[in-house]
Amino acid sequence: MMASVKIDIAEDTLLVGISASPGIAIAKAHLVNRSQVCAIERRIGESEVEAEIAAFRDAVEATRIQLQQIKQSSVDQVLTDHLYILDTHLLILEDQMLIGETVTLIGSELINAEGAFNRTLRKLRQAFETIDDQYLRERKSDIDAVGDRVMRNLFGETRESLTNLDSQVVVVAHDLSPGDTLQMDKSKVIGFVTDVGGRTSHTAILARSMGIPAVVGLETVTSIVPNGLPMIIDGLSGSVILNPSSETFREYLEKKKQYDYLERELDVYCPLPAVTLDGYRLALRGNIDFVDEIPVVIERGGEGIGLFRTEFLFMSAEGPPSEDQQFAIYRDAALQMAPHPVTIRTLDVGGDKFVPEFNLDDETNPVMGLRAVRFSLKEVSLFRTQLRAILRASYFGPLRIMFPMISGVAEIRSCKQFLDRIRQELVAEGIPVAEKVPVGVMIETPSAVLIAELLAKEVDFFSVGTNDLIQYCLAIDRANEHVAYLYEPMHPAVLRALSQVCKAAAAAGIEVAMCGEMAGEQMYSLVLIALGFNELSMNPASISRIKRIMRQARISEFQPFADQLLQMATADEISRALEGEMHRRFPSVFSLEQI
Repeated sequence: MMASVKIDIAEDTLLVGISASPGIAIAKAHLVNRSQVCAIERRIGESEVEAEIAAFRDAVEATRIQLQQIKQSSVDQVLTDHLYILDTHLLILEDQMLIGETVTLIGSELINAEGAFNRTLRKLRQAFETIDDQYLRERKSDIDAVGDRVMRNLFGETRESLTNLDSQVVVVAHDLSPGDTLQMDKSKVIGFVTDVGGRTSHTAILARSMGIPAVVGLETVTSIVPNGLPMIIDGLSGSVILNPSSETFREYLEKKKQYDYLERELDVYCPLPAVTLDGYRLALRGNIDFVDEIPVVIERGGEGIGLFRTEFLFMSAEGPPSEDQQFAIYRDAALQMAPHPVTIRTLDVGGDKFVPEFNLDDETNPVMGLRAVRFSLKEVSLFRTQLRAILRASYFGPLRIMFPMISGVAEIRSCKQFLDRIRQELVAEGIPVAEKVPVGVMIETPSAVLIAELLAKEVDFFSVGTNDLIQYCLAIDRANEHVAYLYEPMHPAVLRALSQVCKAAAAAGIEVAMCGEMAGEQMYSLVLIALGFNELSMNPASISRIKRIMRQARISEFQPFADQLLQMATADEISRALEGEMHRRFPSVFSLEQI
């Protein structure tokens, strides 16, 4: 039984946040001060400019040294596979907008280093907040993490270490940076909760890779929880229970035992093929941002990369990466993943959000503006460079090219014609390329769904991007708290759209994949297979979970049920029916969520 402390919080006080990493953790709270540093802007004299700039550059250098020390001190293989995150942070420290603009502001506006740096950070954060893609929008947390370290170094503050704890604890913090997470002693930090954060932040991704339960986005947890308070984290549901009663403690202790057993079981599935009991074979692949993530995909049993997001190549450097820089990265990916394919999505950004050299006017509705393939077809120099690099790398392993946000046949034909011209250029230059590089499109607009049978005649494969498709299909903004509840993957319109896309692909004899968040959810896996998907691409940590479901199921038995779902009228009806069916078929997997 847990030791008690004198507190004023009622037994079984429930807080609900965002499930960032599954699992159950039961321990006392360890409150960490990760509140935002308050930077006060003040005027300075011209004679102080040089000293302020020097202080700022010293803080940046101190931050660089700290990040490098964290990299060098990491010995855990799981963590080593994620050190690319710190490489991203080190690159941010070289970003001309972050550093150069701050230095310029100090001199031109005659303000102190803290005030100038705070202005620059605000500008960068605002740019990220306009991004529609949730995954990319949450990369703002990397700017915040770097900014926080630099700001604390400016103030001369030291950060509390999570490496020398005396006992097992649940860390409670306003926020945790990837650097904080990488330094955690996993034998002592058995879970964490934060005021802020999202499911796709780097800290959440690290927590899932490390197997540490985490709940984020609790808003005020640091102001509620005193140090030493007994608490339970339920990373499966996103719940946090403060001052648990004896009965609740026993319930969750049993739930933890069940969960830990099932997690150990997952390792058995990693090397096994993704095949159902009645012989349906599915390709399970990983979504990545960096080549350094490929070893994790292989370790978890992934058969290729279904989505290589290339945006970070353009975000992290001072300017767009050169053809040779991109070629080296794509070639490395192909060599590491061979004989399995790597699907490279061409640049999926818009305006000057990531590519400041192309300073487009602000758009009133950037979500439906000059973005993704529309941007690439306008800024052909960037497009040419990327396609040349991909084609050159295709000679070294199986690469596939995927064009995002295609809304019509004319767009994909323009892309293919441009690609053919570049291939001819390379051949004329004597540069070897693969004989065949499959070309696909992301299905993420309602128009692409409606003309799926026409698009299928133009390409080698489809890949459904459910994150955008769902919000476009249902006309809701996932980031808007007033309508986010309407974001329903099991909405009848969404389910019928997926069915229509699969039927069009099957009729044309091409493969159809899914690379959105929906692909990695166990609850939806059999529905997607029954609809006709040949490939699901997801966070690597989810691959073995989907394999476990597949290898215990017969699609021939599930098909009639999937047909029934297509006839239902509301998302609630579909969700309740699906949850009931999956709980019935896989009680050991899904019963944990009911406690």
